[in-house]
Amino acid sequence: MPLKLGRRTFIAAAAALSFTYPNFASAADQVVDEIHFLIPGGAGGGWDGTARGTGEALTKSGLVGQASYENMSGGGGGKAIAYLIENAESLDNTMMVNSTPIVIRSLTGVFPQSFRDLTLVAGTIGDYAAVVVGKDSPINSMSDLVAAYKADPSKVAIGGGSVPGGMDHLVAAMAMEAAGEDPTAFKYIPYDAGGKAMAGLLSGEIAALSTGFSEAVDLANAGEVKIIGVTSGERVPAYPDAPTMKEQGLDTEFVNWRGFFAAPGLDAAKVAAYQDAIAKMYDTPEWEEVRARNGWVNIHNPGDDFKAFLENQEKQIGDLMKKLGFL
Repeated sequence: MPLKLGRRTFIAAAAALSFTYPNFASAADQVVDEIHFLIPGGAGGGWDGTARGTGEALTKSGLVGQASYENMSGGGGGKAIAYLIENAESLDNTMMVNSTPIVIRSLTGVFPQSFRDLTLVAGTIGDYAAVVVGKDSPINSMSDLVAAYKADPSKVAIGGGSVPGGMDHLVAAMAMEAAGEDPTAFKYIPYDAGGKAMAGLLSGEIAALSTGFSEAVDLANAGEVKIIGVTSGERVPAYPDAPTMKEQGLDTEFVNWRGFFAAPGLDAAKVAAYQDAIAKMYDTPEWEEVRARNGWVNIHNPGDDFKAFLENQEKQIGDLMKKLGFL
């Protein structure tokens, strides 16, 4: 989303097909022999970094014997999803990474499939959303932002790094709705790059910026912005000075998750093995190194919990997109 919610810059180990991490640890605790990670986007993006980082932790910890990777861009992620479904019988060692866009793009018909057409393995990490203002802005809280909007709606625009109807826009709309305002009435300005969004914030073109929490923390640590609201249930230890929306009276929670799916009809024992490996991964120093390096938040939702989480997010996003006129 934000400047694409959860978008981080990753140095890809390979530009396209396969790359294998050798197993540097003992295989005494090995749970799975091998995993082939299917990545619906190009090298260097959030999906790519999540798959390669997870594979690195799993193999270096010895939980998985070896991991390989395949980038398959196209159709907003739809090409990889269709490939996984159409070749299900031969892809029993494959896990596909995905995130919130599988819900949004399914709702909007970018591709005909949904998460229900796949085997749900587990949600693994997440990035909350945040609203920030310039360091010298007179706005210091969500209450200040809403008050400024009420005083003169024409002078208070909110920007984001996604298109109208994308995650940045939806999060801003959720916050405005929670404040009792019409979520369709405020002015949203999309930017296609973080630098342009910051320029818009500093020039006064926008009063606030909707972005990913990890990006917001980077900007705050650089002294460029103030974080005035986070969509987490509680303050995030990575930046405890950032207040949540909820503690400011706005009933708004949102997380851009990333997780893993397998081919439909995959053997239950293989699914259980994947889930076991991921569950054990969280307790390894190898995973903590990868997680901390990328600024990820641990969000573990295996199996049925993952399904319930996705169904709840689908309803939340779907209801809001209908109000905004995108569905």
